[in-house]
Amino acid sequence: MIRSGWLDRRAAAAFLSIIVWSVATSAAQNPTVDHATPAKVSGRSAYVGNQACARCHSAIYESYQRTSMARASGPAMDGFMPAEFTHKESGVHYRIYAENGRAWLSFDRPGDPEVQGKRELLYYIGSGRRGLSYLFETDGFLFESPVNWYANKQVWDMAPAYQTAREIPLNLPAYTSCLRCHVSGMQPPVPGTDNRYPEPPFTHNGVACERCHGPGDSHVNGGAIVNPAKLTPARRDDICMQCHLEGKAAIERPGRHVYEFRPGDALSDYVRYFLLVDAKGSGLGAVSQVEALAQSECKKKSGDAMSCMSCHNPHQSPTSEDRIAFYRGKCLACHGADFATKHHPDRPDCVACHMPASASTDVAHTQVTDHRIPRRPQISPQLLQNAEETSSSLPRLVLPRLVPFPDNKTEPDPRDLALAWDSIVESGMSVAEPQARELLSKAVKQLPDDPALLSALAYAEQRRGSTGRARELYQKALALDPSLVDAATNLGVIEAQAGDLPDAMKLWQNAFQRAPARSSIGLNLARAYCAAGKFGEARTFTLRVLEFNPDLPSAKKLLQSLSRSTASCGP
Repeated sequence: MIRSGWLDRRAAAAFLSIIVWSVATSAAQNPTVDHATPAKVSGRSAYVGNQACARCHSAIYESYQRTSMARASGPAMDGFMPAEFTHKESGVHYRIYAENGRAWLSFDRPGDPEVQGKRELLYYIGSGRRGLSYLFETDGFLFESPVNWYANKQVWDMAPAYQTAREIPLNLPAYTSCLRCHVSGMQPPVPGTDNRYPEPPFTHNGVACERCHGPGDSHVNGGAIVNPAKLTPARRDDICMQCHLEGKAAIERPGRHVYEFRPGDALSDYVRYFLLVDAKGSGLGAVSQVEALAQSECKKKSGDAMSCMSCHNPHQSPTSEDRIAFYRGKCLACHGADFATKHHPDRPDCVACHMPASASTDVAHTQVTDHRIPRRPQISPQLLQNAEETSSSLPRLVLPRLVPFPDNKTEPDPRDLALAWDSIVESGMSVAEPQARELLSKAVKQLPDDPALLSALAYAEQRRGSTGRARELYQKALALDPSLVDAATNLGVIEAQAGDLPDAMKLWQNAFQRAPARSSIGLNLARAYCAAGKFGEARTFTLRVLEFNPDLPSAKKLLQSLSRSTASCGP
């Protein structure tokens, strides 16, 4: 996930399982949401849509409509695929069906009357070539469906990372980092929220022409428009990288969001990417085409002359009958016709041998084409790895290198590097905690008013027990940016542990209003009110949690306790 002005979602969760033991004396506040609609991204009206392009470019328009990119998103019924299956681990039965021209997801656990319900599916995401999922709305907040279609295996299964979930994950926010690559004209979420978008959340289905060519209002009136092939190599490649480069860490620049990028801009002005390089190398992620291609001998020898467009025509996709000949022609454009008569003339499918499909390391049931283009697949080079760095004699605890991409020869910005290492720690590499904390401390000294740095360092200090220092950093971060949900949540935990429940609850209430799908925040509030003997307020917050996360065992148990004639705070 792309990191911006707040901590990774996992950061706050580590501290939110506490059960507060002190009582609050302030009056309860009902959980409410600010329904103000944000201003649109500046210049969004400059986008005219594919139909305007079709008037002069009808042939391109028709062929592009058949590509996966053009079909990457839209209204749910346009991408409707019925489904019915029971997830073994959770025992939940899911069904996707159409009724009266609308798409629905129903869920129930046989024998458990408390777990049943349905959500209207509003939009689909994914062309179906590799996968497809849906989006639904709960009280104005947009979420991803808990079930996905996986085309490689031809199965419906749980969303990535939830294959073995015991409960229904109905609170998976539709983050901008995912949504922006599947839609066009994406509207930014309400300030201070992750996933509350205006209606509609995007103005054009799929990846529209203007995602690669820029706003078309001037062009339809006789003005110029961006032609990626005529840009500098770096700007040309940035257009593809905005969606086909994920990296190990992605850090948005201060005050910028990657969804604001326009063709012709420098992508690095919006986001900086980092890759991990270690002795083992890296597997292929589902969105790793650009970094994989950079490791190929083809790209190394061709340099800027080679780009994604050297092999792909973004305006059309070859048919299954033409695919082998199409890509063989791309290979021979560099290797020459004579090469074809000598190199396995009886095996024309170059891709099958030199770009084999391998299992993705980060998305279940999904294969990804190996854009490293190994000469011998069985000994293919590792991602961004030099041969002399692959020695198995390196000490086991030596940290891998975190290098900027695509420009790995320049010294990375201290802020970006610090936040990137912090992101790596949050992804599970706890051994790197000292490294991240040291870099964050240095970066904060250079940029003492950067809310993202302050929040990240505060959490690092909180994690090692330095609550005084963490409190000071969180307070400063929130003074600079009051919308930081994780900073407010974690500061609330510190205040609760110090016995200051009123301040803790104010912080939690503000955070929970903007992120009601964060169940742990709501449960902290419910338990605090329950401990104060305010059972009605505790029940209100527990119901709010269950509205977004109806299968959460702790919330269901708390509601049962609160609903008894002699209400209590738990068994």
